[in-house]
Amino acid sequence: MSEKKHRVSRRQFLNYTLTGVGGFMAAGILSPMVRFALDPILKEEAGQDMVAVAQVKDITTEPQRFDFKVKVKDAWYESEEPRSAWVFKDEKGDIVALSPICKHLGCTVNWNGEKSNPNRFFCPCHYGLYEKDGTNVPNTPPPAPLDRYEYEVKDGTLYLGKAKPRGEA
Repeated sequence: MSEKKHRVSRRQFLNYTLTGVGGFMAAGILSPMVRFALDPILKEEAGQDMVAVAQVKDITTEPQRFDFKVKVKDAWYESEEPRSAWVFKDEKGDIVALSPICKHLGCTVNWNGEKSNPNRFFCPCHYGLYEKDGTNVPNTPPPAPLDRYEYEVKDGTLYLGKAKPRGEA
């Protein structure tokens, strides 16, 4: 008598079988779609290559703006993105490459952009000021110094990498 209580009816068997087969089919259909959607997020970000920007002989103690393009991969889309850098040699003769992006709201800074503040970087959006070395002037809107580009010199050519905030290695 206890066998009859634990037996599975034909209707229950078909229900369990169809549910199991349907679940396997759904998993087979959905797993490639989920993988396609999540794959770019799970991949490690490739390090940005160094890009040739200028000849070292052309760099002076006066900041000069150099424009260049960087290859960028955003998920499946690859493009070239325009970038700029303010490049000059400091008192020691070392090369300094600063990002032109203001740390306040992301506007573009200019060298000697305001006559009342000579020899400084000036942000016209909210009158932000930076010293020549990229440090922010106290009591002006920028909360932090300009980012510095990683750089290297090979065969007399300056190559720039990624711009990093001060203090980051």
